[in-house]
Amino acid sequence: MAKNLNIVLVEPQIPQNTGNISRTCAVTGARLHLVRPLGFEVTDKHLKRAGLDYWNELDLTYYDGLDDFFERNRDGKFFYFTTKGRHIHSDMTYPDNCYLIFGREDAGLPEELLYKNPESCLRIPMRPKLRSLNLSNSVAIAAYEVLRQWDYPDLSTEGKLTAYSWDE
Repeated sequence: MAKNLNIVLVEPQIPQNTGNISRTCAVTGARLHLVRPLGFEVTDKHLKRAGLDYWNELDLTYYDGLDDFFERNRDGKFFYFTTKGRHIHSDMTYPDNCYLIFGREDAGLPEELLYKNPESCLRIPMRPKLRSLNLSNSVAIAAYEVLRQWDYPDLSTEGKLTAYSWDE
């Protein structure tokens, strides 16, 4: 049974990260939500290069700020990924149609938003005193944790060799 995973980037600044994330969304079937303002043009060559051959497979929606995003997704179950989170991302149970929300590479999500949603603020564990993971890596880690919990719906879980057969 198909499940819906939503990846939300709030004001992303680095086109290569957004390109990589768009590729992750395309191969997993996740919807990508981009909240403006963006730090680049969507036609940016670095954005397209990172996700070019999958761009037509992407389910993409744009928003004019966080208020617009929340207004248009009122019934969503939101999870805020932040280095300030008090809960580990893999300890959460993710429902169908959840939204994984990530902030700007240089500033993260607004602290007021985090303060108002403490139980939904999630952290990917890392060594102390180091600032953060790369945004596209964080999105991939989070998305695949959700998909693992859902038993990888609609995804191929077995590869094939091209010149050989595993069955020989």
